[in-house]
Amino acid sequence: MRTIPLLGLLAGMIFSPLIAFTADITGKGYRFIGADRSLAIVEADGAVSWKQPVPGTPHDLSVLPNGNVLIVLDNRRVVELEAKSNKEVWSYDSAKMNGNDGKKIEVHAAQRLANGLTMIAESGVSRIIEVDQDGAIKHQIALTVAKPHPHRDTRLVRKIANGNYLVCHEGDGAVREYDAKGTVVWDYSVPLFDKKPAGGHGPEAWGNQTYGAVRLANGNTLISTGNGHSVIEVNPTKEIVWHLKQGDLPGITFAWITTVQALPDGTVVFGNCHAGPENPQVIAVNREKKVLWSYKNFDLFGNNLAMIQLLDVPGLVH
Repeated sequence: MRTIPLLGLLAGMIFSPLIAFTADITGKGYRFIGADRSLAIVEADGAVSWKQPVPGTPHDLSVLPNGNVLIVLDNRRVVELEAKSNKEVWSYDSAKMNGNDGKKIEVHAAQRLANGLTMIAESGVSRIIEVDQDGAIKHQIALTVAKPHPHRDTRLVRKIANGNYLVCHEGDGAVREYDAKGTVVWDYSVPLFDKKPAGGHGPEAWGNQTYGAVRLANGNTLISTGNGHSVIEVNPTKEIVWHLKQGDLPGITFAWITTVQALPDGTVVFGNCHAGPENPQVIAVNREKKVLWSYKNFDLFGNNLAMIQLLDVPGLVH
């Protein structure tokens, strides 16, 4: 275990040591951004190079090419923060804009697109919108949801290389790919693996409430199964070709598997949320299921660290 000094970004870009956080790291680390209680950039050695408080548990965030941070706050507001000043330079409130005033709306996914528009998945009205800097909708599609609920319609959503949308439907236990018109062109029902659902958020829970999915270069889809305590890779014909499950990593217990990312060399990085302070919050494994890196810091982040993004990794799929 290594004790890492925290460096906080203060007004005027003055860095100053604040407090010693205890980071438990194994293997060669990665630089990443994460959010739970704190929004922070963590260096590969565990040092915190930027940090500010954040309300609740943001379910999506990313670092933009200009260095700003795009993050979902309060489960409804999409905010762009200027990293130099920590100021909001753009925001969109899905609970109040474009016909949603008075409706129960939650947002769990947002993505800044290459054309400058911002994609937002709105749970509660079951739609994906793309808005400009003024908040005007430039494109939208309706989502197919069997069990509509403002908290469970979607988790992570990404517009992928072919222009389609890859959508994780938590409540339906499914991943669906939609084309630009909103037609489902591929779908996958996350299996329960012959087990009965069990409530809770930790290792005691069981289900198929998928959180994240990425489309790999080979056409397969890597899926985190949420309370299914696993990461699976399925091919276009829906066969499971790789399955990392509970018990595969000695000494590590899975709980709610959230974000999942793929490196060009085959390394899989995923979030292990609600697993308690005995277990790492972020884990990287190779395809032989060997742990290459694990990260845990319950002083900086809490037990609800759901979303992280690796930084400075060429070819990362996330």
